[in-house]
Amino acid sequence: MTDADCSRQVSAVFSGFVCHLEKEADIRDNLRISVKDVEKLSRELIVGLSEIHLSQSASRMPEIYSQAEDRLANIRKVIQELIVKVPLDQYYVFHESWKYVFQKLVLGIALVVYLKECRVATLEEVAQAIGVKSDRKNGFHLDLEDYLFGLLNLASELSRYCVNRVTAGDYKSPEKIFTFISELGSGFRLLNLKNNELRRRFDSLKYDEKKVEEVIYDLSVRGLLNKSSASGAVEEKSADSSSMQE
Repeated sequence: MTDADCSRQVSAVFSGFVCHLEKEADIRDNLRISVKDVEKLSRELIVGLSEIHLSQSASRMPEIYSQAEDRLANIRKVIQELIVKVPLDQYYVFHESWKYVFQKLVLGIALVVYLKECRVATLEEVAQAIGVKSDRKNGFHLDLEDYLFGLLNLASELSRYCVNRVTAGDYKSPEKIFTFISELGSGFRLLNLKNNELRRRFDSLKYDEKKVEEVIYDLSVRGLLNKSSASGAVEEKSADSSSMQE
């Protein structure tokens, strides 16, 4: 092969790369428009739900839930526009474009489910609420790690909610929140999480548990809740923490 032939061969190879990268860049630019719309609507969802932290929010809960559902309906429409822009076999090529906004949506939906039913929202429920599949085999779906990140963010939101409920004179919510976050932590400990971003985020869950635990202890010292119940919860948590230490 002559030098000229070699040069033409290299040029041909890299010309193919140029076309591929340009096509991918066009898709990303197109996706950015829909993702931006989803981000805007998701911020509105979270801002609306943040009203639960206000002292007078209890009487407004039905309205807060209703507004959240209306916003989710709009979000589902925009996500459908996003889905059609993603090539069927390239979900994870472009996943970084929407992963953080989906984690935020998981937080919002899981928060509503907890407040209404005092339980964890399943991956299938959250996927249905935002209009995507729950299984990667079926196409555009809610990634498992994004779902797990959302639940960890929920724990942080509930630890904040716990403090604000006590400020509002609600001394019953902390124990419920403590139990839920503790059970959530137990569930995460069943997973074989590698030393990555998700594992590091999970490690911060213990601080959310500790924050709520301190609220319960403070209420117990003040005599603002059933002391035996509170101390039992704290002792149970302490025993569980000791047994889980590596």
